Amino acid sequence: MKTFERLEDITNIEPTVVALGNFDGIHKGHQEIIGRSVKEAEAAGLKSAVFTFSNHTSSILKNVPQVKNILYPEEKMEILESMGVDYVFNIPFTEEILRMSPEEFIEEILVKRFNIREAYCGFNYSFGYKASGTPEILMHEGLRHGFGIHVQEPYMIDGVVVSSTYIRKLIEEGRMEECTKFMGRMYAISGEIVMGNKLGRTIGFPTCNTFVDDTMITPPNGVYITTCTIDGITRPSVTNVGVKPTIGTYEKNIETHIFDFNEDVYGKKIRVDFIRHTRGEKKFDGLDDLKKQIESDCIEARVYHRQNR
Repeated sequence: MKTFERLEDITNIEPTVVALGNFDGIHKGHQEIIGRSVKEAEAAGLKSAVFTFSNHTSSILKNVPQVKNILYPEEKMEILESMGVDYVFNIPFTEEILRMSPEEFIEEILVKRFNIREAYCGFNYSFGYKASGTPEILMHEGLRHGFGIHVQEPYMIDGVVVSSTYIRKLIEEGRMEECTKFMGRMYAISGEIVMGNKLGRTIGFPTCNTFVDDTMITPPNGVYITTCTIDGITRPSVTNVGVKPTIGTYEKNIETHIFDFNEDVYGKKIRVDFIRHTRGEKKFDGLDDLKKQIESDCIEARVYHRQNR
């Protein structure tokens, strides 16, 4: 898979079938669009491509709340590569692109840069100045420029339209099992393992600690059944997200206790996959009460992992 990070680098591209969208969660609806475009490209002897922005469109809009990411950039690229995509046009959303009319956007980017032959997009795809471009405009301009358009109808699960907005809501509410169903994989947090206050080790529950990335959507404070991956090995675990109210005032962070594991992994990268939210964060009367609750949390998580191997 070849990735382009600047619009000006996209030149002399072979004819493409392009999936259009932010694809900020690559959820099941996105997977349908991208999967169909890859199959079409293979069947037609063309290159498959995904066109997305390296920054969320909200990042340069004034008076608009900043939308937090569901996927890390590198995770997004790994998923796209695993889907068999040939090209990823992962360019910055700029003021220049913001001000393009839908027709200019199509001609200058899709036609001249991407050498597009077929386009796939969702029913609510928008582009161009003030998001005035629609799938209908794409169809009209496609006829004029000689490329086809395929519009994905709303992708439904249990009567709900799958969308990145809805998935963010699920994550923010700690509804991790539903999130897995809509994303087609578990929600995950990654980061470098950093030195904590070592309290967990002193009470018999050592943890791998990571900071919260403010650009990422995060679940509510509390305890979660998780798995974690370090050095390519995945192990059962239990994770606390929060500010440790029993022992003081701390920034929100992620503490993961890996069962039957006691290696020195400071400085290594950890990926924590969230399976189920078991309880909210609570301030206990002292360390003894906290230790008893952690023991209970671990028993619950161990039982779950043993029953779901």
